[in-house]
Amino acid sequence: MAYATVSCDADDDVPELSDSDEEQWQSMEEGSECITVLCLLCDSRTFTSVSETVQHCKKDHGVDIPGLVQKHRLDDYGYIKMINYIRTTKCSAESLELASNGPLPWDSDQYMKPALPDDPLLQIDVEELIEDADVTMSPAAGDQVPLLLQRARQAEDRAQRAEEALARAMDDLHKLKLLAQGLVLNADTSRGPSRSGAIAELREEEDEAYFSSYGHYSIHEEMLKDKVRTESYRDFMYHNMDVFKDKVVLDVGCGTGILSMFAAKAGARKVIAVDQSEIIYQAMDIVRSNKLEETITLIKGRIEEIDLPVEKVDIIISEWMGYFLLFESMLDSVLYARDRYLADDGLVYPDRCNISLAAVGDTQKHSDRIAFWDDVYGFEMRCMKKAVIPEAVVEVLKPETVISEPAVIKTIDCGTVTVSELEFTADFSLKITACTFCTAIVGYFDIFFDKNCGNKVMFSTAPGCTKTHWKQTVFLLESPIPVKTGEELPGQITVHKNRKDPRALLITLDVAGRKQTYSLQ
Repeated sequence: MAYATVSCDADDDVPELSDSDEEQWQSMEEGSECITVLCLLCDSRTFTSVSETVQHCKKDHGVDIPGLVQKHRLDDYGYIKMINYIRTTKCSAESLELASNGPLPWDSDQYMKPALPDDPLLQIDVEELIEDADVTMSPAAGDQVPLLLQRARQAEDRAQRAEEALARAMDDLHKLKLLAQGLVLNADTSRGPSRSGAIAELREEEDEAYFSSYGHYSIHEEMLKDKVRTESYRDFMYHNMDVFKDKVVLDVGCGTGILSMFAAKAGARKVIAVDQSEIIYQAMDIVRSNKLEETITLIKGRIEEIDLPVEKVDIIISEWMGYFLLFESMLDSVLYARDRYLADDGLVYPDRCNISLAAVGDTQKHSDRIAFWDDVYGFEMRCMKKAVIPEAVVEVLKPETVISEPAVIKTIDCGTVTVSELEFTADFSLKITACTFCTAIVGYFDIFFDKNCGNKVMFSTAPGCTKTHWKQTVFLLESPIPVKTGEELPGQITVHKNRKDPRALLITLDVAGRKQTYSLQ
């Protein structure tokens, strides 16, 4: 099937709580005991733990891994590069000791690529590695017994404090479960299920901030200058005039009225344009300036609260898409209009949309945004990571950082979809195309003008396609995941509205067993 396309250039929701967490931790701990670690410098010598491997490297090869980490003040990325460098070059202890001045020989990003798949040495925390080394007794360390006893007592104290903290956390978790159960049992169900959803139920004053934002001219300028967006709508209407000839068209969220004027020029008999923001007054002037006031009627108000001057319309057009397609929930209003005003054989455009995900491997950007907080002008700010990671990032992604084939996680038929179906959970699997580290997941969408169109039009917001004002939505992972070409990276995504702000989204990603909830607001 042929399409005309835009050219491509290159806290109010409580997380789900599980009673099986303790069993999962136990399973993970038991699994972690059965590992095989290949020596850094021997071709075939293996060990059953990281600490045993580190001791062997120091004793038999003279390579003190924890000592090198401390000497060069390596962070997690520096440590990963060093391990891959040693495995790749099989360098000597002497050459490693000489690496003291100037750039380190493993500084190149090429050493972020694992030299050994699933290398246990790359899966250990650097701080734990150093602590393990500090308490390891050498054969000639008899005179260090008092120091080791002191360290043992300190470790015992830390373990006791950790147990106390765990007990407090378990108590808090129990209280949280009781709170969640209370919220569910005491929820107000008197209003019953809503056919039109949370957006339609918002009072005007509750939604004022959203519509006020569209009263600023700059946002309309940005959208009009987005050629992929605007020209796709224009081409769809101008190249399919038979669809619009003598039809009654409803434009939901008309803004400056550009889509309404396209529809009028495409042959529509009557166009009704609706918008709640103050831009509607400028749209009235624009329509009069283009002598289209006999065809286009503009109405100020929310589509859920006004009455149209007609009972039914033949076509609904709207540019409702937000970041990650569903941000701002404007599609809810389009569906309300569809269910109330659209004729039985009527059409909604765009009529089909896809949301897709892909894996991203950009260790430099991950380091800039996450590892950055380890040392900020000499101050440790690691706590900021917990605040930064849950924020989805809207940006133009470099196409060369995409390291998997895309996976469609949601297809929306705008003629039949319901509001409740816009909140969903979907499993996905990403086929990896490079041996590297997965540092993020990127989301984007595709738009189709298809039904009853002899000249089909579509556009994509994928990385590598012509930039749009929607850009892409990036979900940073807390810790990079080692991946290799050809393997499948499994995951699950849940998308739902923020109950406090139904125009915002909460997106939970579970990638290879690592779960994180992100906000898009």
